[in-house]
Amino acid sequence: MSFFKKFFSKKKEEELDKGLEKTKTGFFDKISKVVAGKSTVDVEVLDDLEQLLITSDVGLETTIKIIDRIEARVAKDKYVSTSELDSILRDEIVQLLAENNTQDLEDYDLPADKKPYVILVVGVNGVGKTTTIGKLAYQYKQKGLNVVIGAGDTYRAAAVDQLKVWSERVGCHFFSKGMYTDPAAVAYETVNYAVDNDCDVCIIDTAGRLHTKINLMNELSKIKRSAGKRLEGSPHDVMLVLDATTGQNAIEQATRFTEATDVSSLALTKLDGTAKGGVAIGISDQFKIPIKYIGVGEGITQLQIFNKKAFVESLFKKTASA
Repeated sequence: MSFFKKFFSKKKEEELDKGLEKTKTGFFDKISKVVAGKSTVDVEVLDDLEQLLITSDVGLETTIKIIDRIEARVAKDKYVSTSELDSILRDEIVQLLAENNTQDLEDYDLPADKKPYVILVVGVNGVGKTTTIGKLAYQYKQKGLNVVIGAGDTYRAAAVDQLKVWSERVGCHFFSKGMYTDPAAVAYETVNYAVDNDCDVCIIDTAGRLHTKINLMNELSKIKRSAGKRLEGSPHDVMLVLDATTGQNAIEQATRFTEATDVSSLALTKLDGTAKGGVAIGISDQFKIPIKYIGVGEGITQLQIFNKKAFVESLFKKTASA
């Protein structure tokens, strides 16, 4: 590995550690209290661990799965010391993430036979969708790719304006039909623009619709079909952006959006602002959808490709206050 690769790899590791600090302080540092005075992993330890997982927004269903797996290992090995608990818990979380198609990648290579590569970005208002689109566009531009951003949220002037600002900051193409136009038409014409301008990547925004509004959610299906009419097989990725600070509400949003459209990847934002980072584990497990990106800070480079091993290793590192 070159000096520069090592430098940037170390920088990402440091940003990840800092971004997960609240989660580590809020839960993982408390594991030591669970095992205090215990020599083996017994029923009481498992009960306390279960409570900690639930309060860390891992989710009941996923928590039960993790506890059942640990119980099975304890029963098989007969004697498991509390000093081994960190390692066992770490292994089980990594395995859960692996089962849900979350891969350990340094980067995402675009398929050569899918040009332009069309990404439809969905999620409610306030989750960081616009910022995520801007940061994604920046990453692709840094690779030397030709990128266009489509302003499909035609209900909010701020959304259109913000995306335009991002396109100028990143130095990529921008397509908009203005306010109150048909979002499905915007999707179709953005893909058309991408084809005509030899773009490698086409990222289309959608309105930050409330997941409780069924009629608005149904519109996502129309937008998806519209993109596919211009370019068969598109969108190639339907990315759902979720705000980690909302905890279990993020899981409810994921439920509604996966019912409305074929979500194929997740981006989890604002991990640096919450102690609820455990929600990443629960969401990935419950929906069997890979997490592609996590937001660990406000900087333009702080949308990281999600690496399950790096994520779990960071979670189990001791914080400065520990």
